[in-house]
Amino acid sequence: MPGGFYLTRLMRRSIISLLALLPALFSGLPGFSQIQVRDSSFVFSPTRVLTKDVTALNFIVMGDWGRNGADHQKQVAEQMGKTASEVRAQFIVATGDNFYPSGVISKSDPLFKYSFEDIYTAFSLQWDWYVVLGNHDYKSNPDAQVEYSSISRRWKMPARYFSKTFNINNDPTQQVLMLFIDTNPLIPEFYKNAEYGPATVTQDSTKQKRWIEKTLKDAPESVKWKIVVGHHPMYSGGSRTDTYDTKAIRNSLKSVFEKYGVDAYLAGHEHSLQYIKPPGATHHFISGAASEKTPARLIDNSKLAASDYGFMLFSLKSNLLRMQTINDEGEILYSTEIKK
Repeated sequence: MPGGFYLTRLMRRSIISLLALLPALFSGLPGFSQIQVRDSSFVFSPTRVLTKDVTALNFIVMGDWGRNGADHQKQVAEQMGKTASEVRAQFIVATGDNFYPSGVISKSDPLFKYSFEDIYTAFSLQWDWYVVLGNHDYKSNPDAQVEYSSISRRWKMPARYFSKTFNINNDPTQQVLMLFIDTNPLIPEFYKNAEYGPATVTQDSTKQKRWIEKTLKDAPESVKWKIVVGHHPMYSGGSRTDTYDTKAIRNSLKSVFEKYGVDAYLAGHEHSLQYIKPPGATHHFISGAASEKTPARLIDNSKLAASDYGFMLFSLKSNLLRMQTINDEGEILYSTEIKK
C-alpha cells in the first residue's frame, strides 16, 4: 500500500540519520572505536595481514602508556609483541607520558617494573626502546628516566634530548636520522606551572633549539630521512587542536622543520592515532593510544583520526616510508606510503 511504503521509507531515513549520529554520541565511551579516514589512495579492508619487508628499517611507535597494565595496556603490549615478531622490528619508539599519573621519583621506582618490565615481556620487544619525556613524566623526576638507562639494557634515554642514526638494511650509505627531543621546556606556560615548573625551570630551551637546528643542518648525505620524535604534537584533531601547548610547539619548531626538510614528526599526548599532512615537507603522526583512547576528529589536512587503542608500525627504505596503524586486536586500521 502507498501508505505502508511511505512509512517504511520514513523509518529507513530516520534509522540512517540516527546511525550517522552514533559516532558523535558515543565516541567517548569505553569500548567504542571511531575511525575516520580522508585519503583517496587508501582502501579499507578488514585484514590482519601486515605488509612486510625485512630489508626495511622496521620500528614500532607507541605512546602514553604506563598504567601498570590497566586500560588495555597489556592488550596493546601483546599485539606489539606479535607485530614486532612478524616484521622483525629493530626497535621501539615511545612518545612520552611513560608513567602515569605522575612519573617516577628515582631510577629504582617500582613503576619501572610494574608499568614497563612486567608488561612488555615478548622476546620481540627486548630490543632497544628509544624514549622521550611527556608532561606527566615532568611531575616527578624526569632525570630518573635518564638514569634508568644505566640499569636497563633496552631503555635508551641518554639525556633529556638526543639523536641516533640508523642504517637501512645494514647499509651505512642509506641512513635515517632521528632526533628525540624534550618538548616540555618549549612550552612557556610550563615554567610557572605548579606541577611541571620545578622540572622545567632548570632547562635551557634555547640551547635545545640550537641543538635541533645544528643536528638537522649537519646531517650527512647518507641520511635519506629526517625524523623528529617529541611528546607534544604540532597539529591535532583531538582535544588539543588550539590549546597553548600545541600552539607553542608549532611556534617553536615549524620553521626549523621546514628549513631543514624534516620528513616526519612523531608525537603522542593525544590518546588517539592520527596522521596529518599540512602544506610543507613534514608529515605529522600521533601515536598516543597505548593505554587509553579519547575522541579524535578529522581537521584540515587530516588523513587519519582514530579513537582506538593501538600503535603505529614504520618501515623505511631509502626512497619509501610505509606506516601501518594497528589496534590492540591486530586489525590494520590504516596504511600509507610516502615516496621520495
